[in-house]
Amino acid sequence: MNQTPSADTGFQIWWQLMRPHTLTAAFVPVFLGTALALAHTDLHIPLFLAMLIASLLIQAATNMFNEYFDFKRGLDTEKSIGIGGAIVRNGVKPKTVLYMAFAFFGIALLLGLYICTASSWWIGLIGIICMAVGYLYTGGPLPIAYTPFGELASGVFMGGIIIYISFYIQTGFLSTTAILFSLPIILLVGSINLSNNIRDRVGDSEAGRKTMAILIGHDHSVFVLAASFFIAFLWVIVLLFTDSGSPWLFLSYLSIPKAIKAVKGFKGKGGEPPFQMMPAMKATAQTNTFYGFLLAFGLCISYLF
Repeated sequence: MNQTPSADTGFQIWWQLMRPHTLTAAFVPVFLGTALALAHTDLHIPLFLAMLIASLLIQAATNMFNEYFDFKRGLDTEKSIGIGGAIVRNGVKPKTVLYMAFAFFGIALLLGLYICTASSWWIGLIGIICMAVGYLYTGGPLPIAYTPFGELASGVFMGGIIIYISFYIQTGFLSTTAILFSLPIILLVGSINLSNNIRDRVGDSEAGRKTMAILIGHDHSVFVLAASFFIAFLWVIVLLFTDSGSPWLFLSYLSIPKAIKAVKGFKGKGGEPPFQMMPAMKATAQTNTFYGFLLAFGLCISYLF
């Protein structure tokens, strides 16, 4: 296959390959889990930074595996929407992308060793499982991305479990409150995956995938997306009755306009080209970012009063 390098610089190529709009699924749970821990302990900054960097590296590596395996299966072309494009547009060798992904995993493992020595070695086992899911999302004989379980896997492993680990390494225990706070983030991280599958529904179907968006169709998928947003915002009322409950949690409602923009951006566009749904996908990721940050910020403010 002939590959014509683009005019992008080296930094731009690798930055795009990491698909920065998806990295919200990695850093928002770390911030929220750590903010929840501050109700019980002082902040351990080195552990926080190690967890944050490791989570970002795992998410970036997952995106690189996605790029590599989609290319190997013939799914990515120069016209593909929403990919990093390092291989098909920038002429980067596929093996280079694969090796970089494993290198990111290696650095994350080293950070994980530090985290384990400061907390529990069980964290290491959980971290390895998370990395395995990241690899198997598009790698292996039956990639998760080809099934209806992509949203569940991304929501639980990149949303919920990262919150639990971030909380645990600071406090030494896991609380019911942390689990309750994780539920809307699980929904919103899963929604990022869903928005990607809504956009790529037609192409994914032609490639033999069986994502939820393909199985239930465009309109029903948009309804599921809207319902996920609705439940996430409604859940804030439930969080008021936890031991970290505070009216400041309603700061998360400032992200509602992004959720509305996302739903409107997908609604009625089942037959439109994928690039027309890119703004809606971006708004979905921004909903998770703003919601999670504002929820964590509301927690921190409540500790001061």
